[in-house]
Amino acid sequence: MTPADPLAPVVEALARPGRPTSDYDLNPGTSLPEGRVLCPAGVLVALQPGPRGVDVILTKRSSRLKHHPGQIAFAGGKVDAGDADAVAAALREAEEEIGLPPRQVEVLGLAEAHETVTGFLVTPVFGLIRGTFTPVPEVGEVEEVFSVPLSHLVDPARYRIEGRRWRGQHRRYYAVPYGPYYIWGATARILRALADRMAE
Repeated sequence: MTPADPLAPVVEALARPGRPTSDYDLNPGTSLPEGRVLCPAGVLVALQPGPRGVDVILTKRSSRLKHHPGQIAFAGGKVDAGDADAVAAALREAEEEIGLPPRQVEVLGLAEAHETVTGFLVTPVFGLIRGTFTPVPEVGEVEEVFSVPLSHLVDPARYRIEGRRWRGQHRRYYAVPYGPYYIWGATARILRALADRMAE
C-alpha cells in the first residue's frame, strides 16, 4: 500500500491492536451466563473503490426471513463444517448472497470478534474488491445490495446511541443512518469499532 492509497488508513488501523466488541457494550449491566457457547461466524466488510472514493457494500435482508427481516447487514454467516475458518465462511457467504466471487476479494485484515445477542461470535473480514463487480442478490435472503461511502462510516460524529425494548429489557445500541437505510446493532457496532481505530 502506498501513502496515497485511500485504503491505507484502513489497513493501518487493522494492523493496530483492537478490543473485542459486543452487542452488550452499551448495556454493561447485562448478566451473561458463564460457560455460554457461541457459534463462530464471519462477515465480509467489502470495500469497493469508485468515483466517489471507497464504498462499503451492505445488504438489506429479505423481509420474508424469520431472523432479522429487513435489517441492514454485511454479507456473511456462520462457519460451516466445510469452511476452514471465519474468512472462508465470509467469502463463501458473500458469493452466495451477493454474487461476489472469492477470487475478486483481497483480504486486507480482520477485526476482533464481535459477540451478538443471538449467540454468535462474528469475525469481521475486511476485503478489497478487485475489478468490476455487479451485485446479484440471492432472492431468498437479500432484498437489496447497496453501498455507503467509507468516509461516512468512519466518522464517529455520524453515530448516535439509541434504544428499544428487547426480551423485556431496554437495550441501547449504535446506529449510523445513511439516507433511507437504518444501519444499527451489530453492523453499526462493527463499523463504529473501525471508526474508533482509524481515529486513534
